[in-house]
Amino acid sequence: MKPARFDYQRAETLDEVHTALAENGDDTRVIAGGQTLLPMLSMRLARPKLLVDIMHVPELRRIKADKNAIRIGAGVRQAELLAWRGLAQRQPLLAAALPWVGHAQTRSRGTICGSAAHADPSAEIPLVMLALGSGIELSSRRKRRSVPANDFFTGMMSTARAPDELIEAVTVPVARAGSGYAFQEFGRRHGDFAIVACAAVVSSDSIVFAVGGVADRPERRDFPLLEGGALDEALDAFAWELDAREDLHATAPYRRELVRRMGRASIEEARRCRV
Repeated sequence: MKPARFDYQRAETLDEVHTALAENGDDTRVIAGGQTLLPMLSMRLARPKLLVDIMHVPELRRIKADKNAIRIGAGVRQAELLAWRGLAQRQPLLAAALPWVGHAQTRSRGTICGSAAHADPSAEIPLVMLALGSGIELSSRRKRRSVPANDFFTGMMSTARAPDELIEAVTVPVARAGSGYAFQEFGRRHGDFAIVACAAVVSSDSIVFAVGGVADRPERRDFPLLEGGALDEALDAFAWELDAREDLHATAPYRRELVRRMGRASIEEARRCRV
């Protein structure tokens, strides 16, 4: 199929983007990498009146880091972040997850913020953002605000972004000394969306565990530093709490069992990686 008719605007500044979103609201879609949006346009699942290209706004193409966080602009491609020097040291969980995102061809076009905007429950980037407690920076002509990942992802491909807001950047905390990080994924083929994906962060006194591909959004639980049977019981309870999906790829019981098994494996891996 061909997309429905729309107007195209190549934005050169943030003000142009904000103005387009303020004046057109839900009738405007922002395009960066286009790896999800273009197929939706072709199938007419999305019918915007205006498409705003943000990839020529210089300030959106930057990665900035300080001792506390990495700020990733809306125009930063997944491949650019994966190739960014120091990523594995600054945030090993993100470095471990990015190779699982699609394929090299899609990562060369797709953006970090674009994945957050799409909010697919099986996507790796929203899962990692949730596990790390990342912030999503939203801006509009009216104001700026930062929303924690746990509040930003609200359901199946839905977020807390208002119609006139742009996801300007995401802010990811840097690795903390004494913490270990691990990512594991199970899918039909490497590059497919996950049937189940797990992210774990283990510190000296706590375990953060998050799963994607199971419910309508990635889910996270914070545990004390459990081991042995106590950890198995906590993972079992978490698996049963999840509103696990059934589809042609896996049943809900199968997904819950993967949460138990992969959850334990990823937590133990993160525990071994503590430095």
